[in-house]
Formats: sequence, C-alpha cells, structure tokens
Amino acid sequence: MSIFKVLLPFILLFGISSEENIQNNTVQKPTTYYFIRHAEKDRSDQSEKDPDLTAAGLKRAQNWAEVLKEVPLDMVLSTNYKRTLQTAAPVAREKGLSIENYEAGNGFDKQFKKRTAGKTVLVVGHSNTTPQFVNAILGEKKYADIDDKQNGALFIVQVLPGKIMDQVLYIN
Repeated sequence: MSIFKVLLPFILLFGISSEENIQNNTVQKPTTYYFIRHAEKDRSDQSEKDPDLTAAGLKRAQNWAEVLKEVPLDMVLSTNYKRTLQTAAPVAREKGLSIENYEAGNGFDKQFKKRTAGKTVLVVGHSNTTPQFVNAILGEKKYADIDDKQNGALFIVQVLPGKIMDQVLYIN
C-alpha cells in the first residue's frame, strides 16, 4: 500500500470545511501542518554541534519527498541546522519551494500563526522541538519528546475555526 493511500483519508478529512462556516458563507481555509524531525544525523564526532545527515538520513530525507509528493505544500520551514535543512531539501526541491528558517524556541507565536494562516506547511525540527511545537498548537501537552532513535514520526495538525485535529504516523 502506498503512503499516499495511507494519508489520503487524512488529507480528505482535513480538507473539509466545518459545516458552520459553510452555513454562514464564511469558509475559512484551514491551516495544515506536517511536522517531521530531521533524519538520521552523523554521530561519529560527538563534539560536532551541527552534523550532516548520514547516508541513511539522506535516504530518509528523499523518502519524505516521496511520502509528501501528493500533499500541496505552500511552505517548507526548517531550523537553521545542516541536518534539518538537508532533511527539508528534497521536499522543497520536489515542490519548487525555498526553505524558510524559523526559530524553534519561539514556537507557535502570533507571528508564526499569521505567517502560516490558511497554508499547508512542512515544519522540520528536532526530537524535542517538534512535539513541543505540536503541543503548543494543540494547547495541551499531548506528545512527549521523540525518542532519539526515531526519525520517522509524521505529525499532522489541522487548525480549523473552533477545532484542531491531530494525528501522528510512523513511517519507517
């Protein structure tokens, strides 16, 4: 079964506007976030604070481009580290988008909400910042930090007027 077939129900579900908005003729475009952690990083030099991806990490980054091939992304965001930028690069290239930087520590603030409102966005982060970001959108501590050996978690969060839906898939 292709990953698209796995994601299709979520894409379709998330693409439906709320009945209340339709009745009021004020259809607001949902904001959809796809969050991933960077792929496998090179751990051979423990003193290296900004390592590249390993060969397996580069392969996983390419796989993310395939997984998200049918997702109509408007933006690709990444922290300014080699491992996150290298993870985001194949997706951005596939979509013809540039990679925009974001500060992971700022989280889901007013500026970020405005910048991404009504868009479909890939956000590439880290084992701690990705679930923290998702939790900030949800307004609750639902997700713990990602295990350091887990690089295949895909968090999907959709923000609709008065409703937030979330799902996490593990693609390994």
